[in-house]
Amino acid sequence: MARMRIFIVFALAIGVGSVFAFATYNYVQRAPGRTVEMPTSPVVVAASNLDVGAELNKDAVRVVQWPAASVPEGALTAVDDVVGRGIIVPIVENEPILEAKLASKEAGAGLPPAIPPGFRALSVRVNEVIGVAGYVLPGTHVDVVVTLNPGNDQHDITSKVILTNVQVLAAGTKIDRETDKDKPMPVSVVTLLVDPDQAERLTLAASEGKIQLALRNPLDRATPSTPGVRPAALLGPAPAVRPYRPRAAGAAAPQAAKVVVTAPVEPITVEIIRGDKRAREIVRQEQ
Repeated sequence: MARMRIFIVFALAIGVGSVFAFATYNYVQRAPGRTVEMPTSPVVVAASNLDVGAELNKDAVRVVQWPAASVPEGALTAVDDVVGRGIIVPIVENEPILEAKLASKEAGAGLPPAIPPGFRALSVRVNEVIGVAGYVLPGTHVDVVVTLNPGNDQHDITSKVILTNVQVLAAGTKIDRETDKDKPMPVSVVTLLVDPDQAERLTLAASEGKIQLALRNPLDRATPSTPGVRPAALLGPAPAVRPYRPRAAGAAAPQAAKVVVTAPVEPITVEIIRGDKRAREIVRQEQ
């Protein structure tokens, strides 16, 4: 009899619990959901990656609803406000189109609107070696090294860094970067952004000597001054190679070591005359 009572109580407990759970489930399923609406504003964004000089059309942009509280300053809201205008800085996909990143409607597209006031775009002819194996692309920064012989003497050949931290505007005949996942692209012409004084130095270096581009880290803003190097210096002791050591953020850039170039010592010669013959002998000094 006691077992029967325990069984009845246990069965009633299971039944009541099941009914309560089923009722709770139905209540939750039928309860109306609460939706919170966030105010939005239309913003024009890029439909794909866009490079400097590209002309915007309706297929290059689209309008999305952006949270009204976080709309970037200068964002454009209508497609008609951007169609036909050129881009002066690179824009990535889904990035808002800002007024500061576009040229004026009168300026059009292409390279000219991307040139800041006071600067000039100057092109130099390069090959795969001069162009750092194709890694010189729009947006990168380079140093310009020139090798020339001012006195037509083998001892006067000099290599010197004449421009530092120069921005590359275009590479090749187009300003679009036709690369697949940042792979190198061989180019024949590189267009650099320089001021008028730098344009004069670069033009003279390209016409009187041979130039070489040295690719820079975009975060490296240092402009070291170098004395240049001549063939005689190459025969002296080789400078120590500094190992690469990552420096902490905010640390000052190390100062470039100063290289002192000494002029070659002319040997002492004696002219000997024997009849109608002349000869020059080098006098060797005993150590």
